[in-house]
Amino acid sequence: MATPNGKTATRKPRPVKVDRKLKRKRENESIDALQKAVDEIDPKTIPTAFTEVPLSQPTAAGLRDSHYETLTDIQARAIPTALRGSDILGAAKTGSGKTLAFIVPVLEKLYRARWTELDGLGALIISPTRELSAQIFEVLRKVGRHHGFSAGLVIGGKSLKEEAERVGRMNILVCTPGRMLQHLDQTSTMDVNNLQILVLDEADRIMDMGFKADVDALVEHLPQSRQTLLFSATQSRKVSDLARLSLKAPEYIAVHEAATTATPTQLQQHYVITPLPDKLDTLYGFIRSNLKSKMIVFFSSGKQVRFAYEAFRQMQPGISLLHLHGRQKQVARLEILKRFASAKHACLFATDVVARGVDIPMVDWVVQVDCPEDADTYIHRSGRTARYQSAGKAILFLDPSEEAGMVKRLEQKKVPIKKVNVREKKKQNIQDQLQNMCFQQYDVKYLAQKAFISYTRSIHLQKDKEVFKLDELDLDGFARSMGLAGAPQIKFRKGEDLKKIKNQSRAMLSSGSEDESDGEGGIKAKDKKKNEVRTKAQRMFERTNQDVLTKHYQNLIGNEGEEDENEDEDEDDDEGGEGGKKKTMLSGNDDADFFSAKRVMDDDALTHAAGLRGQKGTKATAAIPENFTTAKVLNLGGDRELIIDSKRREKLLKSKKQLLKFQGTGTKLLFDDEGNAQPLYQLRDEAHFRQQGAAEEQRQQFVEAEAGRVRTADVEDKAMAKAKRREKKLKRKARERGEAMECESSGDDEGGYDDADDEDGGAYVGGDGVFGDDGDDGLALLRSLPIAGGGGSDDDNEDEGNSGDDAPAPPPRKKQKKWFQNDSDVDSDGNQRIKKSKKSKNSKKGKKVFELESMPDNLEDLEALATGLLDD
Repeated sequence: MATPNGKTATRKPRPVKVDRKLKRKRENESIDALQKAVDEIDPKTIPTAFTEVPLSQPTAAGLRDSHYETLTDIQARAIPTALRGSDILGAAKTGSGKTLAFIVPVLEKLYRARWTELDGLGALIISPTRELSAQIFEVLRKVGRHHGFSAGLVIGGKSLKEEAERVGRMNILVCTPGRMLQHLDQTSTMDVNNLQILVLDEADRIMDMGFKADVDALVEHLPQSRQTLLFSATQSRKVSDLARLSLKAPEYIAVHEAATTATPTQLQQHYVITPLPDKLDTLYGFIRSNLKSKMIVFFSSGKQVRFAYEAFRQMQPGISLLHLHGRQKQVARLEILKRFASAKHACLFATDVVARGVDIPMVDWVVQVDCPEDADTYIHRSGRTARYQSAGKAILFLDPSEEAGMVKRLEQKKVPIKKVNVREKKKQNIQDQLQNMCFQQYDVKYLAQKAFISYTRSIHLQKDKEVFKLDELDLDGFARSMGLAGAPQIKFRKGEDLKKIKNQSRAMLSSGSEDESDGEGGIKAKDKKKNEVRTKAQRMFERTNQDVLTKHYQNLIGNEGEEDENEDEDEDDDEGGEGGKKKTMLSGNDDADFFSAKRVMDDDALTHAAGLRGQKGTKATAAIPENFTTAKVLNLGGDRELIIDSKRREKLLKSKKQLLKFQGTGTKLLFDDEGNAQPLYQLRDEAHFRQQGAAEEQRQQFVEAEAGRVRTADVEDKAMAKAKRREKKLKRKARERGEAMECESSGDDEGGYDDADDEDGGAYVGGDGVFGDDGDDGLALLRSLPIAGGGGSDDDNEDEGNSGDDAPAPPPRKKQKKWFQNDSDVDSDGNQRIKKSKKSKNSKKGKKVFELESMPDNLEDLEALATGLLDD
């Protein structure tokens, strides 16, 4: 076909549609051929590459894309055996590739069974920790990327509802025991009746006492006809464990069983003898000496991890610090693990949550500050370095009491370890810094106390008493090395299992770990004794305003004087006695105080208090302890007496701020409008109210009292008002009398005011009111305005008994005409003719004269007058 430009167009070939039946036939043929190849596998032949193993095309492509080519020892022996459908007990050193040894059989099992999404759950992979489960899931995603199976990760820390909506559609699940059991019990869409294969990674950890209940419940839900694979670095071969899982003729594959060592040969292992009080100093010096390394530091509990991280972070050793423990949120745990894996130089403080199976690249050092509970735990911890073919180093801190027993256990497990000594120049003493930190920061002190208790509990709960000897540890020195002033007193409950406690759920840990009581092996707060003298350091731990951590401080201390009562009982209790009654004193002495302080008294104080002790029934004698012969007691006016029983307390007399506590508190007062102080009204409680009598009687008494008070106040108000009116009238008469005397003394009508002016209520401009020396009357200038109206008279002044003779006479001046008044309003004698507003021919239009009953005396009267004038 020719195009307009002269070129011939070529038609693209249509894609050939493959017949569905033909495609299905080819898949069945390939699966049959694969099954035949698996059946023909020679058990004696050990392959060296994945291409030598009969695998499906999707699995082979996934391995090739993930750059897996060569088989490790455990993979070369476990994968062919698992492909034939046998149950496996696989044991190999850490970092030997056990994860891939069970992921490949899982994919091949479902592929050869022609498993689809509609068939439900076909494979279940269980691991003890969330971090290990997440790592297995990532490997499964990479290798199985070309398969059509649906896979899911089911671990704690996520929404159970969201997981329940999807878990029913999964073909492969990677999970932890507790979370999986929760879905089996609560999720209706979870169906495991068609399960084909079950995998337990780190099987020895899952099969121990910590997960026994969960695993037993899980097995009850699973079908009997399934393939089971168990893998671990330290495999359990107990018949009881195998019977619980219903294994059928399992094959034990231990590729390194004949090896001379149980750990990788490229791993250098050392231990150093470090007394318990020097462990933190040694650790800090070690970190400072390896700032260009990547290391994991293991502690026995999460509280120790939190304290070490917070303390070292503030001291800034010069390397990035991270911490990881089981009490963190799942999102935070995965994020911290990701940051540490991607870091070049970093230090991770962690518990055993990352001790098993977690593959972290390029770890140079594994430091075990606390002795592991057994040799298997040591092997798993050390296995975080020297992965596969890389080199690594591990060091273990041991107390002198732990050396003989732990070294013996490691030799039995074929662990080669050498003793080394710490260089003196590398040691750094950080005890003073920690003490200063604990003194200034309550949260650090709290973490130190909880870390101390957590460590001692872990030592007490260990079963191997040949290694862990609590009585031989210097616990007082350990407490001081953490910045504490003394070791807390702790009670333990017998018969507890450490692994069971470590594997409790988050809810159980929260209820028992944070609020430790007698029943959970912690501290029980005792009732305080009344009227006992306590030191400042002891009262410091009883404050109630120390943030959200306050209640824990009170649980960490005991009270004085109670150890003597239980001393005999504690000595009688032995290991065979009743659990929960033995009291273990961790302070190392007979003093039960968390913080003890000796008192020093002089001779005068001893003599003075000796006399006070003879006075019975006084507050002073009640407050003085029996072991004090005497003391000085000062009453400064408050409810409390100041007891001077040491030189330290004598210094209180020099501090005004401290003496305020003993001078009592004042009473709050309110001031009324007149400035009188009134006590603050306080509500009474119901009990006190009922003691006063019946409610109706109290109401009647209140009404009568208030009525009498109102009557008294009314009489006083009336008398006060009458006195003010009288005073006002007397002032007005005195002023009018003074004006009259002015007119008489002048002798000239034009020089002053006459009687008519007085009657009209006029006022002169001169005088003391405006131009005088006193100047007390600020309204005198306003009163000087001439206003027509009726005023008082001389007769009124005489009737009142007052006279204007004493008033000073103003200087004579020409009489002024009043406003709103013309000449026709005054006769020849100067008397006013009219008293009403009247228009005249000579007056201006609109002018009026107003009559006033009295002269304005204040600003309000003048304002009212001005308003009236403006309106007219």
